[in-house]
Amino acid sequence: MQKPVYILKILMQQRRYLLGVLFLLTIISCKEERRNTVMSGEVFGTTYGVQYYSEDRVNFQREFDSLFQVINASMSTYQADSDISKINHNEAVTVDSHFQTVFNASKRIYEATEGVFDPTIGVLVNAWDFGPEGTIVALDSLKIDSLMLTVGLDKVSLKKNSVFKENPNTFIDFNAIAKGYGVDVIANFLERQNIMNYLVEIGGEIRCKGQNFENQKPWRVGVELPHFDAEQSILKAITLYDEAMATSGTYRKFKTDSLGNRYSHIIDTKTGYPSKTNLLSISVISKDCMTADAYATAFKAMGIEKVKAFTAIHPELKVFLIFENDQKELETLSLNNFPED
Repeated sequence: MQKPVYILKILMQQRRYLLGVLFLLTIISCKEERRNTVMSGEVFGTTYGVQYYSEDRVNFQREFDSLFQVINASMSTYQADSDISKINHNEAVTVDSHFQTVFNASKRIYEATEGVFDPTIGVLVNAWDFGPEGTIVALDSLKIDSLMLTVGLDKVSLKKNSVFKENPNTFIDFNAIAKGYGVDVIANFLERQNIMNYLVEIGGEIRCKGQNFENQKPWRVGVELPHFDAEQSILKAITLYDEAMATSGTYRKFKTDSLGNRYSHIIDTKTGYPSKTNLLSISVISKDCMTADAYATAFKAMGIEKVKAFTAIHPELKVFLIFENDQKELETLSLNNFPED
């Protein structure tokens, strides 16, 4: 009489076992579904990394490569046949929407900073041997003054799809904004594909949205501690929420003269000389990376007090400064609620 009960117990145990296996498989399946698609490579003379969550695990590598190629063909001063190179050599060019977007943004930031951010400073960037074209031997004040006559984005205009320069020797260089723009292009592409959890990084410039789907937590990014010896370490880690961050600083790219003096790759658009401030690193958070990239460059040349005054009337820009005090010690300053650790 007990046999049917015994069999029932075995069946119930088997059922519980099968349910347990199914539960484990469900957990494993969920973990697999939460795996981000990750890809990296080289672009714009630096490296890039993209990670995003896609339910179908779609790989957009081909699309990314195509977008990078189009941006380079439009705005790379290191590419001889790009649109911007042709403009710099006074060839007739019909510019694309990428060029127009960056040009118009540059104009807006040029005016907002009263010329501190100026892509036409490229001729001086080259002269100081930081650009794609050759350095000027025995660069002196007379040569700098002569080159400065070609500087000024107010002397360049965009009419329909054509660029006009008042001075044919004006050299346009979007390198201080192009990386950030490249980040935005990839981010905007992902959003058009309904990808709402991603992080895009090019050469340290970052934009993210949503969360890191693998751990269901917001995106965490690092702010570097300045090192002139190429060593890399993180000063602080912060959380970004649907924002972009760009960093500019003298510790990343500088030159040393025969006397051991360091000079920055960021040229003061008012003097034509490498900027001389005690600012070592500027991180800017904005809604888009193009804007953050441009302001990070401009703030390097402004100096601390002018940055404080500027950000007081531009609360949309969150800023973190790392600088040397009079005792050559590192200090930091957060403006407009730049996130803490």
